[in-house]
Amino acid sequence: MAQYQDDIKAVAGLKETHGNAWNAINPEYAARMRAQNKFKTGLDIAKYTAKIMRADMAAYDADPAKYTQSLGCWHGFIGQQKMISIKKHFNSTERRYLYLSGWMVAALRSEFGPLPDQSMHEKTSVSALIRELYTFLRQADARELGGLFRELDAAKDAAAKAAIQQKIDNHVTHVVPIIADIDAGFGNAEATYLLAKQFIEAGACCIQIENQVSDEKQCGHQDGKVTVPHEDFLAKIRAIRYAFLELGVDDGIIVARTDSLGAGLTKQIAVTNQPGDLGDQYNSFLDCEELSADQLGNGDVVIKRDGKLLRPKRLPSNLFQFRAGTGEARCVLDCITSLQNGADLLWIETEKPHIAQIGGMVKEIRKVIPNAKLVYNNSPSFNWTLNFRQQVYDAMKEAGKDVSAYERGALMSTEYDDTELAKLADEKIRTFQADASREAGIFHHLITLPTYHTAALSTDNLAKEYFGDQGMLGYVAGVQRKEIRQGIACVKHQNMSGSDIGDDHKEYFSGEAALKAAGKDNTMNQFH
Repeated sequence: MAQYQDDIKAVAGLKETHGNAWNAINPEYAARMRAQNKFKTGLDIAKYTAKIMRADMAAYDADPAKYTQSLGCWHGFIGQQKMISIKKHFNSTERRYLYLSGWMVAALRSEFGPLPDQSMHEKTSVSALIRELYTFLRQADARELGGLFRELDAAKDAAAKAAIQQKIDNHVTHVVPIIADIDAGFGNAEATYLLAKQFIEAGACCIQIENQVSDEKQCGHQDGKVTVPHEDFLAKIRAIRYAFLELGVDDGIIVARTDSLGAGLTKQIAVTNQPGDLGDQYNSFLDCEELSADQLGNGDVVIKRDGKLLRPKRLPSNLFQFRAGTGEARCVLDCITSLQNGADLLWIETEKPHIAQIGGMVKEIRKVIPNAKLVYNNSPSFNWTLNFRQQVYDAMKEAGKDVSAYERGALMSTEYDDTELAKLADEKIRTFQADASREAGIFHHLITLPTYHTAALSTDNLAKEYFGDQGMLGYVAGVQRKEIRQGIACVKHQNMSGSDIGDDHKEYFSGEAALKAAGKDNTMNQFH
């Protein structure tokens, strides 16, 4: 932001060349507006954030303690408030991103109303949310800088002005990388390419795509997942890379997600040209029975492997079934082939948060790709309390400790909350991200649906108090008083919505004739 003074001089020069016609233009006001609008387009944002993410990936390779984190968003305001809170509490946005969850777009942003995570929502609603998130983050910059400019105008001495000027020059933007979920690509590779371009033009530097069949897409934590042969998936990875390159985001990031661990079905038998090729490897996991030519039935599909005729198990849905117990091996093959064909990061969707399980697969992947890194879903679909209490219970039992005071199937019960086992489990939950980044190659930890759950929880608490015997005190004590005492900027909601920015512009445009909203009768003054 050191460019602020340079912009004042540049606009002053322009003003001089235009003569009397520009007499009313204040170069400093124009420079302030430029400073408050650092990013002119979504592509500016994508290029800027891609460099940040690439640098963070290199830092993690050097030191796995430097992992990154994000929280899922379903509205621009939610993303904005997260970044304002991060700056407030940590004075830095370093290694902290936003995640755009396809699940939340489906559940909360579709014109059809709430939908399951099955790619039934309007695909353009995802790119629209990326654009909305960055609009709100840019507004957060403008709001914060506007406050500094007002402080600068009010400063009485040179030392105070210099201190404020330093804050302006070193302003940290709220704009950070967004990892954007493109589901299974919403169609064929061409459809994926076209949608990826919209993502990137809206500002996304990182796109996550999964290896499910687009028209059979399921949430990663539900049953019925169907994967595609590797070549189909790799075509979509290449489509996204071409989209990045076409738009000049040369260091854009692709996250290849495999759902193979929980996916027991495929819609297609892969094309194979010779034993051991990628299609043959995919087909080797199919659940087949050997048969002779005279045993073939009407409409049977057969494959030839190692000189034998094999009939893959086909379900009434016309889907083919993989052999039980092959999920981890399929995940490893998915990950290796994705990284070898243009992906930058991996996502392995698991059924539980278990470091040994994740680490075991990463160890196999790193035998081929030594710097393989993961994005991991710290999902609200997991019962974290129960999972980790059971993990501690199993470890205690294996170590020969007495676990007779506990019932493994009932460990979620509140009666265990103050026990040694529960405290050990909570500590493992607390350190899970650091431990998993060190031991299982996880570069980025995200929570897909946090604000879906926080909105529901806080609304439940407010409704219970406000519509109960607490009345207005339910809001005042439970919300507003906490906002004031915790310094939550939204207590001054007019300011947060951009009212003060508008007042500044009115002054720029109309001078003393400006009709401002922030006068003495503005009730927001009660929160000074």
